Parts: sequence; structure tokens; C-alpha cells
Amino acid sequence: MLPTYPYAGRSYAYDPAAPLDISLPLAAGLDGQPNCFWAEPVQVDIIRVGSFVGSVALGGSTNYQRVHVTPHGNGTHTECYGHISPDPAVTLNQCLRRFLFVAQVVSIIPQPQPNGDLVVMLADVQAALPPGQLPEALVLRTLPNTATKCQRHYSGTNPTYTEPALAHWLVAQGVQHFLLDLPSVDREEDAGQLLAHHAFWRYPEQPRCGATITELIFVPDTVTDGLYLLNIQITSLELDASPSKPVLYQLTEVADSRRVD
Repeated sequence: MLPTYPYAGRSYAYDPAAPLDISLPLAAGLDGQPNCFWAEPVQVDIIRVGSFVGSVALGGSTNYQRVHVTPHGNGTHTECYGHISPDPAVTLNQCLRRFLFVAQVVSIIPQPQPNGDLVVMLADVQAALPPGQLPEALVLRTLPNTATKCQRHYSGTNPTYTEPALAHWLVAQGVQHFLLDLPSVDREEDAGQLLAHHAFWRYPEQPRCGATITELIFVPDTVTDGLYLLNIQITSLELDASPSKPVLYQLTEVADSRRVD
């Protein structure tokens, strides 16, 4: 018998043995890896201490390595409002205290703007969503959904971003977690305004501590638009962001579901 999860007064079944991973793997180097905001590529170094070498392939007893990674530039990452706050105590590990959420997956075609930019527009998101209140999380897939997203080098290319009005609307809808397959919700170079970041976190007026943004995901075409159970997995680093592994589980309403308060 499958476990169930309550949502909007109904009960939904999901299969823990059928995860849908929407994160991008991290590996050393630039080949086959997404990269943005001029971040150095992921680097993996073998630890050497005296006669010890941290590589079984090189004769060591164990593999023992140091990893250099920039969360905001090296693949799938989740961030909190500490990203735009001067307070070092505002960390993702402190802000994200729950890890399971009901999520809506939606696919959107970004719209060309007069200045040549491609932007995800609020009106298109609203038109693509089913009627009614949104769940706590929104997973946005941009179209076309090519596999090149998994290894694209975005720095200096002015990649697609979101209209700030979308962030304002998501807050009004009660959305706490926004996941998307772009390097940022904001324009690559916007003179430091970060309008969508500020709007989504209501910073600095009323910071939304529990709200997160997850960027550089990849939602395969086999994942259809609809409702899912979302598990956001992070490391326990006390930083504003962390490499992350968001995982979806298909939700199926239980046929004899009774109202769950």
C-alpha cells in the first residue's frame, strides 16, 4: 500500500520508490556541466599528507578529496533571502526547516522583449496554471526543453529570466518555493537591482525566512505538468545557498479520499 500526503482537503498517494530527480549532477571541470555568473568550474583535489595519498587508483587506502564548488554558479542550488542580506546569520540551513511540499509543475515559453531579452511573463504563467490556489511550491520549466540546459555555459549570454511581477504574484498566492531551469530569476546584469529576488523574499521590508528559490534545475520531458510531492534536499552548510537535489514524486488522488483538514 502506498503512503499518502494531504493537500487541499484531499489525500494523494505517491510512490517513494519512483523518484523524479530534477537536479543536475556536479562533476569536476567544465565539460558537460552548466556554469553561470563567471564561476570557476567544480574542482576536486586529492588530499596528500606525508606518504598518504587520498586515491585508491594511485595506491592509497581510501579516496579522500577536497571539493571546490560555487553554489550559485555550479549547477542546481537552493538559496534563501540571505543571498541579498548583509546578515551572515541568515543561512539556508536555518531558513529551510521543512523539506516536503506539494508542487505544481508548469511549462512556459519565454517571450522576446523589445530589447532582445527573453522573459518568463506573469500572464503566460497565469494562463498555463489550473484554476484555484497554488500549492506551496512552483516548478517552472521553460520551453523548448532541450538537453543543452544540462551543460550550457551561461556567463555573458544574457540568459532568460523572469518578470518581477511574477515574483510579486507568487508571494500573493502563498508560494514559498520557486524552482526554475534558469541561472537566475533576475537578469544577468541589472545594475544590482535583483528585482525578482527582492520581490519574492519581500526583502528588506518583510523578509520571508522560509521561502526559497532553486535555480538551474532540469525537468525532463517525461515529467508532465501537474501536481507532485517535492522533496528539497540540501547540505547543512551555514551559507545563503547550497548545492541541492530537488526530487519529485507523482501524486495521485485517492479515489475514496475524504476531506483531510
